[in-house]
Amino acid sequence: MSEYEATGRNLDEAVEKALASLGIRKDNAEIEIIDEASQGILGIIGNKEARVNVRAVLNPAQYLESYLDQLLSYMQVEGRVSVVEDEEKLEAQIFGQDVGSLIGRRGKTLSDLQYLLNIVIRRQFATLNKMVVVDVENYRARREKTLTQLAKNVARKVTQEGCEQAMEPMTPQERRIIHLALQDFPGVSTYSEGDEPYRKVVIAPL
Repeated sequence: MSEYEATGRNLDEAVEKALASLGIRKDNAEIEIIDEASQGILGIIGNKEARVNVRAVLNPAQYLESYLDQLLSYMQVEGRVSVVEDEEKLEAQIFGQDVGSLIGRRGKTLSDLQYLLNIVIRRQFATLNKMVVVDVENYRARREKTLTQLAKNVARKVTQEGCEQAMEPMTPQERRIIHLALQDFPGVSTYSEGDEPYRKVVIAPL
């Protein structure tokens, strides 16, 4: 739903109702006043409520792209942003020669950026139930491939030596990659231990 018509005892009440129904904030709204509230005879007979039509200026994908563009400009990072929305998520891809700083050590900066953007989008679009995923120069795909191969190499060593082995601390997303990569690997099981941000995956023999 991109627009909503609402009524209220005054314009502020009508606007607030429409914003709440759309799940957006006022700074992302275009407000059309259809009728202003008026009092009838003696303030009782013929009272007229205010009526407004409120439209979202930017949809979630547009808002995310605009926000990221402004953020990169503020950080003085030259990059190109592309956002694709599907039924489950908003996926933002950032490309450019100067965007490596957005990844950070083992993707820590990228994870923090993604966390921030999820908060921003949920505040701006209260009824949106989609996750924001951010990637830089396809780093996540390359990292997933590396972690999958690493997990299988470690799993082979565990089955040969019969001793469990703990991997380096990882983000929740990266630990999930390890668990999924080894869920059907013969002879081993996986579990996580420790507290964030030092939580790690342990690969154990069966």
